[in-house]
Amino acid sequence: MELEAEFTSEPFRGEGAPPEHAVRARDAADAAGLDTDFGPLGTLARGTADELFAALPSIARAALEGGATRVTLQLRRTDDSDTVPPIELNSALARLIADVERELGSKLRDLDRPEKQRAVRLLRERGAFNLRKSVSAVAEELGVTRFTVYNYLNRETD
Repeated sequence: MELEAEFTSEPFRGEGAPPEHAVRARDAADAAGLDTDFGPLGTLARGTADELFAALPSIARAALEGGATRVTLQLRRTDDSDTVPPIELNSALARLIADVERELGSKLRDLDRPEKQRAVRLLRERGAFNLRKSVSAVAEELGVTRFTVYNYLNRETD
């Protein structure tokens, strides 16, 4: 069984270098051989159930020893589309995403990091993030955490 673990550690820091507790948690996930997507507000780690379950205690310990006051975890199965309900996009958001995918020539999930950042910028310019639950839906389509989407959005305002 394939899983994704989205973990966040607090306190958050809005600007500058990521906090030590976030870096240590990411490093623990990397050391466990998990595929990670790191953002200043959260990290997504992917792997088999056995790999992920074995790594979670060291990830939590690393964050807490690095100064975290709280670690939050969400687990999601990724290997069986019958057990994971597809994200339901409202039709306006689905159209905006489809337009950006056509413009960029690829599904959002298949884009590299700079192209994903560009996709988020285009979606923001077109008003996608004014729609309810759009950040979560876009994150799902991109294959990143919602915290990564927020990070991309924050880069645009800097």
